[in-house]
Amino acid sequence: MIKKMQRRFIRIALVSLAVAMVLAVLAVNVANWISVRNELGETLSLLADSASPSRDDVQGRHLTGKSRHVRNLLSESGWFCVSFSADLSQNNVNLFNISDLDEQAASDLALRALSQSGARTGFLQDYLFLIRDDSRGGQTVVFLNCETKLATVRALALISALACLGGILLAWLIASLASRRAIAPTIRNMEQQKQFITNASHELKTPLTVISTNMDLLQMEDPDNPWVKSTQKQTAQLRHLVEELVYLSRMEEENAPLTMENLPLSALLEEAAEPFQAMAEFQGKSMTAEAEAGLTLRGDRTSIQRLLSILLDNAVKYAPAEGIIQVRARGEGRYILLTVSNSVSQPLTGEQCRQLFDRFYRADLSRSKEKQNGFGIGLAIAAAIVEKHSGSISAAMEGGQLIFTCRLPKGGDHT
Repeated sequence: MIKKMQRRFIRIALVSLAVAMVLAVLAVNVANWISVRNELGETLSLLADSASPSRDDVQGRHLTGKSRHVRNLLSESGWFCVSFSADLSQNNVNLFNISDLDEQAASDLALRALSQSGARTGFLQDYLFLIRDDSRGGQTVVFLNCETKLATVRALALISALACLGGILLAWLIASLASRRAIAPTIRNMEQQKQFITNASHELKTPLTVISTNMDLLQMEDPDNPWVKSTQKQTAQLRHLVEELVYLSRMEEENAPLTMENLPLSALLEEAAEPFQAMAEFQGKSMTAEAEAGLTLRGDRTSIQRLLSILLDNAVKYAPAEGIIQVRARGEGRYILLTVSNSVSQPLTGEQCRQLFDRFYRADLSRSKEKQNGFGIGLAIAAAIVEKHSGSISAAMEGGQLIFTCRLPKGGDHT
């Protein structure tokens, strides 16, 4: 239980931090890209505003009133333009200060830009292009070299992503070290609660033993007294409840005494299912149990036997007349998948299925104590046993069947 709380604390802390950091990184990179894109677009528009683009024209007529930053951008930019006639049969290429591009390559890039249907601006390779129409029906395609700017954008994205990942890993390390301290008050309350249950249970045993002994003596004197029989029955149930609470409290302890060994699951399941099959048959219910051959389970024999008994008893109790009960076990990687399913007269909701493992929880009136014997802590004990074996247990409705699924660690070869 404590380890489960620690993992949940770490998971919540990491997910919260990861979402915040990813959103921050995305916001920074999107804002940077928008700023760079607007800056490149403004620079390209200034270049394209020249009727016959040349560096002198741009610097002379189109920079009036522009900031020093914009003038520096233009003076440092590498750009070229290609002008086409109306039928694209003739073109005029001006490479300006582009030294790593010949006229044929520039013309090909311009034709590719014109072939993009409906696009008046966009990126080709590391160039941003803009298409302008002239008064004679021709078109001019202006290209701005954005290689440096795009490299800066990519570098920021990579650095911020690595920083985000590093921050998440560092947060995981800190959360792992601090998780125990963070949930210390909860752990202390849980330990106090367990200690109280254990102490109260031990204190109850003595008066229960005295009451039971007195009732036995009274029955010897008056064997047919219904009040004596009723008191004996209630005393026995109360004693059983005390024993269950003590067992649950011990199973939830961090260092519960377990003797781990390799158990042949097929034989274990057959042994556990035999009395319940007879009970199910007597009540007119159908029960089948089978396990994949050769499966071995790594666990404590007494605890696993109790787990199987709880699940089988629960299935037989709450399956309706002529209901179907199925028990299956199969290997799945490093784990064994044990499923116990039974028909139900009234389907449970997802929330009810999750609450079945809470202490003293009863999903509906059909699970009332008046109708079925039990205290509502059997499944809580089953969950504690599974958790102590580093496994998981869940309940779900599927096709009119209530299915309990246990994932338990597989053992080595059984000898």
